[in-house]
Amino acid sequence: MSSGVVGVVGVVGGGRMGAGIAHVFALAGYEVVVTEQSEQAAEAAAERVVANLARALERSVGIDAGAVGSRVRFATGVGSLPADTLLVVEAVPEVASLKHEVLAAAEAVVGSDCVIASNTSSLSVSGLAEALTRPERFLGMHFFNPVPISALVEVVRGQRSAPATVERAVGWVHELGKAEIVVADSPGFATSRLGVLLGLEAIRMLEEGVASAQDIDRAMELGYRHPMGPLRSSDLVGLDVRLAIAEHLAETLGPRFEPPKLLREKVSRGELGRKSGRGFFNWD
Repeated sequence: MSSGVVGVVGVVGGGRMGAGIAHVFALAGYEVVVTEQSEQAAEAAAERVVANLARALERSVGIDAGAVGSRVRFATGVGSLPADTLLVVEAVPEVASLKHEVLAAAEAVVGSDCVIASNTSSLSVSGLAEALTRPERFLGMHFFNPVPISALVEVVRGQRSAPATVERAVGWVHELGKAEIVVADSPGFATSRLGVLLGLEAIRMLEEGVASAQDIDRAMELGYRHPMGPLRSSDLVGLDVRLAIAEHLAETLGPRFEPPKLLREKVSRGELGRKSGRGFFNWD
């Protein structure tokens, strides 16, 4: 782990994922600039990063939370990104038009050598690259929640991503102490495609009364050594997010990804998982 600042990384979007991404790059010695759309949202992002660092301090006495926190600053608007930024990671909601907007805005302010990445978990990286004048420096860097303790980053190679861009992204993954898989751009990539399919089948089993949510999850945790069951994982991701990804995959890959009625009902009732306090489990 580096003790000094080794470069600047920009994170567009300071939600749960963006805050986690900012945390791990700051921990690796980078100065991190997190941009949000308003001062209020930037303040909320700062609170998330502080909470992340507090949890990290509890897990490891070797972390200087104050020093790491001092390397993260928060700003309003993508135009606040410094021109010498090495990497920009977009972590806004899974709305293609919104991502196009922020990616184009980021490209307009950073230097020609900056790599631009999306944290999308399901949208086409090649499609998102259409917002850029230089798509060869763009790719997907799909982090997993919670970012600080997740071991994997899925590096998604778009149709026009340059090999050197992929190589640099893999290098950053290693600097974060994580492992990578490199996948070609396709609906759901590797991880969302597999994870969503398992999660949807678990929801159907619950809907059909095959077993309780607890027992369905225990089946995968104890029988297949999954660290977390598919229903609890769905709650953590957010049932609205899972629904949106499932709808996209059903549209692109076929009816095997059609969302169950139970998932739609929970989202319509506002039972979104951990972030709302209730999903398949009670998080209060």
